[in-house]
Amino acid sequence: MQHFFRDNEIVLVTSALQGVTDELLACAKKAATDGNVSEAIEFMERITDRHNQAIADAIKDPEIAKEVSETISGKLSELEKAYIGICYLGELTARSLDYISSYGEQLAAPILSGVLRDMGIPSRHFTGSEAGIVTDSNYGDSRPLEKTYSQIPQRLLPLNGVPVVTGFIAKDEKGTITTLGRGGSDLSASLIGAAIDADEIWFWKETSGIMTTDPKIVPEAKSIPAISYLEAMELSNFGAKVLHPRAIEPAIRKGIPVRVKCTFDPDIPGTQIVHDDVPKADVIKAVTLHKNVALLNISGAGQQGHLPLWPKRG
Repeated sequence: MQHFFRDNEIVLVTSALQGVTDELLACAKKAATDGNVSEAIEFMERITDRHNQAIADAIKDPEIAKEVSETISGKLSELEKAYIGICYLGELTARSLDYISSYGEQLAAPILSGVLRDMGIPSRHFTGSEAGIVTDSNYGDSRPLEKTYSQIPQRLLPLNGVPVVTGFIAKDEKGTITTLGRGGSDLSASLIGAAIDADEIWFWKETSGIMTTDPKIVPEAKSIPAISYLEAMELSNFGAKVLHPRAIEPAIRKGIPVRVKCTFDPDIPGTQIVHDDVPKADVIKAVTLHKNVALLNISGAGQQGHLPLWPKRG
C-alpha cells in the first residue's frame, strides 16, 4: 500500500467490513418484528468481537490499537441503544434503517485510519457528512446537494495526512443521517474525487476490472481494458453490479478518468473509464443480466398511445 502514498495525495473512501451492512439491517428488522432485546445484545457481541479482531489483526502499535478500540466502543454503544429502542418500539422507519446501516462504515473508517497511522502515514477519519457531503431527505437512496462540491475541499484539503471517509452515508440539511443507496460508497468516492479535482478516481473491487459479463455465471469472463463513461453507466443500470449506477456522474461533471482496480492484485491495470468513446475491437463489448424479469407485450385496438389498465385481483 505504501507505494501508492509515496508520490500522491490521496483520499480513501471505505465501505463496511464484508457482510456487516446486511447483518445490521437483518438484526434491525428482526428486532422490530420480535422485540427480543437479548437477541439484539447477542448480535452486538458478535459484531463487537469481529471488529475488535480486525483491530488486533491489522494494527500492531498498542497505543493506536487502544485509541481505535475506544472509538469503536463508543460507536457500538450508540448502535446497541438504537437496537434496544427498536425492540421496544416495534417499528422500523426508512430513517431508522439509514441510521442503523450507517454504522458499518462508521466502524470501518477508524480501523482503516488506524492501519495507516500504524504504517507511519498521518491519517484522520471522517464521516461522509464531516467530509462535507449533504443530501436530500430521501432516506435509503438520497441525492447529494450542490453545496457538497464546495464543502468537501474546505473540509479535506487542509488536512496534513490521508483522510479516510465513510462511504455510503451522509446527512441531510436537518442533520439526519442519510444513505446513498446500496453500493453508495462508489458514489461517495466519485463525489469527493470530483470536488477536489482529483487526477483519477479509483474503485477497488473483487474483480480485475469491469468484466465482459458476470464471472460468477461465466468463469471465462475477461476484464475490459477501457470503456467510455456512457458505456459504464449503461452497464451499471442494466445489471452489472461492479459499480453504483450513479457513481460515474460526478466524474463526468469534471471529466476525471475513473479506474476499476482489483483489491487482491493491485498490479493488474483493471478497467479505465474515460470521456471519449473507446474504439471497439468487437461488436459486443459486454453482456449484462437482469434476473426474474417478465416482459409483457400487449397489443390490440385502442392500445396505441395509452398505458395498459391492469385488472384488480378480487
